[in-house]
Amino acid sequence: MSFDPGNRVIAALDVPDTAAAVALAARIGDGAGWVKVGLELFVADGPAVVAAMRAAGRRVMLDLKLHDIPETVARAMGRAAALGAELVTVHAGGGPAMLAAAVRACAGTPARVLAVTVLTSMDEADLIAIGAIGPLPALVARRAALAAAAGCHGVVASPHEAAVIRAAAPAGFLIVTPGVRPAGTAAGDQKRIATPGDARRAGADLVVVGRPIRDAADPAAAARAIAAEITAALP
Repeated sequence: MSFDPGNRVIAALDVPDTAAAVALAARIGDGAGWVKVGLELFVADGPAVVAAMRAAGRRVMLDLKLHDIPETVARAMGRAAALGAELVTVHAGGGPAMLAAAVRACAGTPARVLAVTVLTSMDEADLIAIGAIGPLPALVARRAALAAAAGCHGVVASPHEAAVIRAAAPAGFLIVTPGVRPAGTAAGDQKRIATPGDARRAGADLVVVGRPIRDAADPAAAARAIAAEITAALP
């Protein structure tokens, strides 16, 4: 099944409820080809949020970062796929059996499984604190290879590791990069960041952008500028 990335911008709907999400999505308009429903929004209103976005014609990334025993993740993934989300995330740290179970649960649906490698809010010191075996780029590469071997459709990784993943990944393997910030914007709690253009040049297929779009005076214009930078970086 071929994959159309659209304009490659995923706008993170980091708002408290469905009404706010619908309002923000309307303000973004066609500036972003995708919207991301994350934990805050899904915990607040659940499947209704995804249904509202799908009713509005939006392509949805459901970012739940599932991480549990294979049976539980498979059941949850089956439910997520039935909602109509095209991208659904799991944690690569859940291991090969869990990743493979997630992929099997999506078989025959439009949903694609993305494995989260290492959160963009983490750095080398954080890996040491949790006892993970680094260095960080090597850990991301190992987890990306694990995801590919388990049949995942792609990974979520910072722009800093995108080039290494792209060089080793099979054809059609998706790289989705959060931690993307237009030049001159605040990093917030992100530690491994890059501009939209740099993320694309490193090999990203899609970029996730939250606050720089959400908090802009004109979210549609902010999203369009990001999309234009991506296109200019690698037409």
